[in-house]
Amino acid sequence: MREFIQKMRNAGLVQDIEEEISSVFEAPKLASKTDKLLFFHKLDGQSRAVMNVTASRKALSVALGYDEKEIVKNLADSEYNGIVIKEGELNMHPPDLLSLPIMKHFPKDAGRYLTSAIVFSEYGGISNASIHRMLVLDKNHLAARLVEGRHTHNLLKAALSNGEKLPVAITIGTHPLVTFASCTRVPEGKELAFASELMGGKLSVFECANGVKVPEAEIVLEGFITANMADEAPFVDITGTYDPVRPAPVIEITGMHVKNDPIFHGILPGGNEHKLLMGMPYEPKIYRYVAGVTTVRNVSLTTGGCGYLHGIVQIRKNTQGDPKNAIMAAFAAHTSLKHVVIVDEDIDIYNMEDVEYAIATRVRGDEDIMVIKGVRGSSLDPCRIGDGMNVKVGVDATMVMGKEDEFIRAKWDE
Repeated sequence: MREFIQKMRNAGLVQDIEEEISSVFEAPKLASKTDKLLFFHKLDGQSRAVMNVTASRKALSVALGYDEKEIVKNLADSEYNGIVIKEGELNMHPPDLLSLPIMKHFPKDAGRYLTSAIVFSEYGGISNASIHRMLVLDKNHLAARLVEGRHTHNLLKAALSNGEKLPVAITIGTHPLVTFASCTRVPEGKELAFASELMGGKLSVFECANGVKVPEAEIVLEGFITANMADEAPFVDITGTYDPVRPAPVIEITGMHVKNDPIFHGILPGGNEHKLLMGMPYEPKIYRYVAGVTTVRNVSLTTGGCGYLHGIVQIRKNTQGDPKNAIMAAFAAHTSLKHVVIVDEDIDIYNMEDVEYAIATRVRGDEDIMVIKGVRGSSLDPCRIGDGMNVKVGVDATMVMGKEDEFIRAKWDE
C-alpha cells in the first residue's frame, strides 16, 4: 500500500493532514469533503492513517496502470489466473484492538468499526477473501456482519457443523488491488489469483499460525469466527442510512502482526470509496452479460445511485429490441440493481447531465420504460419490502433506429 500511496502522491492526489485529528467523527467528516487520498499523520495524536484510498475512478486507474475509461472493458477480460507464491510465515503478538485508531464514523453507530479490513478464510480446502464491517467489542473480539448465503457465511456454517471454529486472518492497509479483488464476485477461491493478475501476474502471501494465508499488509489479525453471537449495528451502509441491529457472529482475535509505524486504512461508510468498492466490481459482470445480447461499449454504476442501485449502460444498437434485452441482461448480472438506463454511443455515461439529456429527448414513457414488479432487489434499499423485495425499472434512452438524423446534436466542429 505504501508504494501505491507514493504513486498517488506523484499524481497530485494526496492531501496530507499534519494537525492532530480524532478518529471519532473528525477524520470521517474530512473524508466526506473530498475524493483525494487523505493521509493523517497524527490521528488520535500518534497514529498514521489513510482514507479515500480509492475514492475515484482516477485512483483505481493509478493502481491498475491504465486509463480510467478502459477499466471496465479490461476487467471484463480477466481470467483470474495470477500466480500466488507463499513466501514465509508471520510472527504474531498478543492482540490489542484498542491500540489501533479504529474509527467511529457517525453519531448513532454502535461503536468503532473496521471498514476496510479484508477477511481471509479457509476451510475444507476452500478459501475466500471478502470485506465485512466489524464492530470492536473489546481488545480481542469483533462482531462481524456476515450476509447469509455469501461465501464467508457458508464456510462458517461448514465449520460449525463439524463442531469447529472458522480460522480467519484479517488484513488492514492492503494494496488497493487486493482490496478490489476481494470485493469482486470471482470463481470460488480465486480472489488472490485475481489480485495477482491485476498486479502483474505474481503475488506473495504469508501464512499465519492458524494456517490462513494473507498478502502483505500494514496490520494482520488472526483468529477464529466462533458460534457466539453479539448484537451488531446501527451502522451506516451504502445508502447513507443506518442499517438495523442484528445478531452477528463473534470473531476471537488470537494474534496481531503490525509493521513498524503502521498506516491504518479506514473507509468512510456511504462515502465514495465505499460506493466504488461495492459497486464497481459489478460493472465488468454487467458488461459481459450485456455483451451476450448486443454490442456493449461501457458500463457505470453511478455515485448518485449509491454506486450500487443505478446503472448506465452504453451500447451500439444493432436492432430496435437491443436496449430491452440489455436491460434484462443488466438485471440478471447484478440482482441488487434497481434502475438501469440504456444509452447510445454519443452519450457520456460519466456525465449525468448528458444521461438526463438522453432521457429527455429519446424516451417515450409508454414504449421505452420497462417496469418489473415483485423481484428481489437490495436488502440495503430503505424502500424495500421485507428482506429485499422491490420493483425494478429499465429505461431505453436510445435513438429510434432509422431516424438517427432527427437526433443529430449540433456541434461547432461539424
